[in-house]
Parts: sequence; structure tokens; C-alpha cells
Amino acid sequence: MAKYALRTAAILGLLTVAACETSDLGRAGIGAGSGYLIDRAVGGDGMVGAAVGASAGVVCDDVTPQYCN
Repeated sequence: MAKYALRTAAILGLLTVAACETSDLGRAGIGAGSGYLIDRAVGGDGMVGAAVGASAGVVCDDVTPQYCN
């Protein structure tokens, strides 16, 4: 379990990089990649994680403009 927690924490760090992107496409790409890796780390097939991550990346600047510009 600690192995998954460490992997998840490291991959969540990648999500913070999404805030540095200036376009929705860039944030979606980083979100999809991060979501895929997190989903695989916890035993999923990666597709659901990629979809959720891409969606989160696209709406990040709309929901939390103070963090994602």
C-alpha cells in the first residue's frame, strides 16, 4: 500500500505542472498522462484515469483561476 501511496503522490506532483500550461490542450495532455499513470498505479486499466485527468486539465483554469493560468 505504501508503494501505491508514494507513486500516487509523485504522479500528483505532475498535475501541478498543468498549471504552467497556457492552453487547454496542454493542460488536457498533462492531465490525461497523469490520470493514466495514477490509474495504472492503483491497478486500473488507465483509460478512466486518462479521461478524468484530461477533463480536469481542461476545466482547471475555469474552476480555479488563481492556480491555473
